[in-house]
Amino acid sequence: MGSNLTYKILQHHLVEGELKQGNEIGIRIDQTLTQDATGTMAYLQFEALGMKNVKTDLSVSYVDHNMLQTGFENADDHQYLQSVASKYGILFSKPGNGICHQVHLERFGKPGKTLLGSDSHTPTDGGLGAIAIGAGGLDVAVAMGGGPFYLNAPKVVGIKLTGKLRDWVTAKDVILEVLRRLTVKGGVGKIIEYYGEGVKSLSVPERATICNMGAELGATTSIFPSDEITRAYLHKQGREMDWEPMEADADAHYDEHQEIDLSELEPLIACPSSPDNVKKVSEVEGTPVAQVLIGSCTNSSFRDLAVISSVLQNHKVNPAVSMGINPGSKQVLETITAHGKLLQIISSGARLNESGCGGCIGMGQAPPSDGVSLRTFNRNFPGRSGTPNDKVYLCSPEVAVAAAIFGKITDPRRLGNYPKVEWPDQFVLDDSQIILPSPTPDQVNVTRGPNIAPLPIAEKMPERIEKVVLLKLGDNISTDAIMPAGAKILPLRSNIPKISEYVFSAVDPQFAKNAKEKGGGIIIGGENYGQGSSREHAALAPMYLGVKAVIVKNFARIHKANLINFGILPLEFANAADYDKINAGDVVVLENIRQHLMGNSHAMVLHNKTKGIEIPLKEDYTERQRAMLLAGGLLNFTREQNQ
Repeated sequence: MGSNLTYKILQHHLVEGELKQGNEIGIRIDQTLTQDATGTMAYLQFEALGMKNVKTDLSVSYVDHNMLQTGFENADDHQYLQSVASKYGILFSKPGNGICHQVHLERFGKPGKTLLGSDSHTPTDGGLGAIAIGAGGLDVAVAMGGGPFYLNAPKVVGIKLTGKLRDWVTAKDVILEVLRRLTVKGGVGKIIEYYGEGVKSLSVPERATICNMGAELGATTSIFPSDEITRAYLHKQGREMDWEPMEADADAHYDEHQEIDLSELEPLIACPSSPDNVKKVSEVEGTPVAQVLIGSCTNSSFRDLAVISSVLQNHKVNPAVSMGINPGSKQVLETITAHGKLLQIISSGARLNESGCGGCIGMGQAPPSDGVSLRTFNRNFPGRSGTPNDKVYLCSPEVAVAAAIFGKITDPRRLGNYPKVEWPDQFVLDDSQIILPSPTPDQVNVTRGPNIAPLPIAEKMPERIEKVVLLKLGDNISTDAIMPAGAKILPLRSNIPKISEYVFSAVDPQFAKNAKEKGGGIIIGGENYGQGSSREHAALAPMYLGVKAVIVKNFARIHKANLINFGILPLEFANAADYDKINAGDVVVLENIRQHLMGNSHAMVLHNKTKGIEIPLKEDYTERQRAMLLAGGLLNFTREQNQ
């Protein structure tokens, strides 16, 4: 039986372990990316590793999240990022140049390469045929230093695409259909690989949309083959030399199968407040809408905005609707301008915002109270928009613009003939806002503003933990709930003592205060704990507050890795029903921890002193992860290895 594309690329990059499903493997990383909300901490960690320069083929530092400069913090951090990039051999994409995933797809992504990014939507580059994985900043820092990235060899889900999308049905509807089928937990431990004749009908930006939002499945990444469509896109980017044909063997093996006939899909929409709460647009048609936002790394390409421009040529935004548009990159903005497509957008009554993440991460553009917001984004977790009890729907640009025109959720097919997108022979190519590193790095002084605090380092794992249960949570707790974003909190990403004051603030405003008063504690959770963003602050800040262990029914991939990276024990209930035997405020004990991690003890048991019962636990650590936990996290472990 032949090989799928995923395992072909993994095999080519394998440096440790056997590429056998479930085994821990280490792969060589060709490229890395960071964004400013996670990058400052990633580079502080890189500096702590004592490296003189990056060892990857390419590393890029993007500024796209923290661009709302209401104080000195963001501007100071951007100066730090630019200076550290100059010193250590990293390209620096300035504020306004665009969203990291859109720009990387345009200017740097390559078929068959590995990309590790400190953002969960790094899989966007799977649209080019790359293995692109989101991870915590510390994992990215180690990769920049030449270290392997470790993961369990995944299952590969083959999704065969047949047919062709009908008018007004889009790539966004494809990934919404996948989410409807598999749910936000359906991709954990898996890579989603698309193949079949239907693939040939999708452009690279459309493939990128599908890969981008595949992160909401909990998948490690998603990937498309690299074919003549890929070649044509890279030609328009002036880098056809980066193209390489890559596809699965004709008799490739897949661990799971799905098939989607593109011609049978219709416009879909994810209703509040989960990306997998998917319905047909026709089922919710008529719902009044207060806000429409088009953009984000999911849907802000030239193709997306060209369609919107054509629709708005003969329409105005409804007076009851506030409509905002975020071009994905400076290239997108310049190209739609050069091709005469910007005027229609501006004259329609839409607001043109900066090329950046904006409202997607709660950095402005919050919807009104009780108002429905339609967004072409990838996440609609509760409160992520910046408005408590928000009503955020996720949809394609086509569905979004129809709602903006009619003032209510409307099937876009009511707009009539579908606009024909005229692709340019070449996109506007201007890399002037990508700054090259210094040719004399020894002469570069790294700029550190007052908001940058020293990096907290975890202690070695103790033999015994006796702590109170600080919080008990339900299923599908996202990293937004653990460590919120938004204009107030994001500027504190480089200051762990300050940002830690907001841990679980939307769930329990007194959490940080209680954690400090009680000397830390334990967190209890349900299914899919830590879904969503790769933000390592959701582990780093709790570690700073003294959280020693998180015990849940099961974890999302990146967050579990981040907990281990920062020396917090991620444990699971051996029996899910035992979740009901523990409450917030209970005093619990874990004993013989170090002996257990060294393999010298039986399965770990949680002693609930308050209730006088014992609860069996299970864990799933590799030998390397056990060593990391013993050392107190990845940074301590790496230092020990390099001594």
